[in-house]
Amino acid sequence: MAKLILLCLLAIFCFALTSHAATYVVGDTSGWDISTDIDSWATNKTFNVGDVLLFQYSSSHSVSEVNKESFETCNTTNSLTTFSNGNTTVTLSNAGKRYFVCGNKLHCLGGMKLQVNVLEDDKKSVAIGAPEAQPQPQATIPKPSSKTNNPSSTATPSSDGFINGGIGSLIIAFLFMVSTMFGLFQI
Repeated sequence: MAKLILLCLLAIFCFALTSHAATYVVGDTSGWDISTDIDSWATNKTFNVGDVLLFQYSSSHSVSEVNKESFETCNTTNSLTTFSNGNTTVTLSNAGKRYFVCGNKLHCLGGMKLQVNVLEDDKKSVAIGAPEAQPQPQATIPKPSSKTNNPSSTATPSSDGFINGGIGSLIIAFLFMVSTMFGLFQI
């Protein structure tokens, strides 16, 4: 019985230390597109270590992460990373400025570029050695915007972000502990 209680307390402790990463859909329902005002989208958003950016775009676009100089000149020659799959997730794993541009230089010059300042979040509790936020499974990633020539696109969540972990995890752990104590689950 002591091992069972210890196991339940350990489970609750692990859930309490879960990072609260938010996922932001870049450009909201308009997606990563030349017609989207990316600067306005990013205004008043706070990006923290562990958050995830979800870029959704058509085949005429791509996403390149670049350094500051390349960002200012829309140069993708020395990109840090380049994606072209239409649904790109980027985990903001370090504090500091990050720069993203469309691989089409004319689109980038037209404003299709994003600069984010990633902050350490003092309010978030992250366990030492906790895993980095992982991209969502393909089945749960929202479809790209209608600009992808995909008529079956679905509603895209707002970029207010959605939270993983937190109080819901604690409730589940508590219910597991109670059900275990009443013998509903056998360990």
